Amino acid sequence: MMKTVLIILGLLLSTLGVIMIYDARLITKKMFSFGDQNEATSGLKIVGFIISIIGALLIYFNY
Repeated sequence: MMKTVLIILGLLLSTLGVIMIYDARLITKKMFSFGDQNEATSGLKIVGFIISIIGALLIYFNY
């Protein structure tokens, strides 16, 4: 049961990370209102990549 919950959590984290990478520009336009959006977009893409890697590792180590 716990294994299934961790796999679902890993899938959700991976999906969230990919969405953050793909829509980083739109998210920064909506959420932040400071001048340099390129740095915020890069930061959001890096955070999305790290989150998706954590989710993938959760899935990998629970099989």
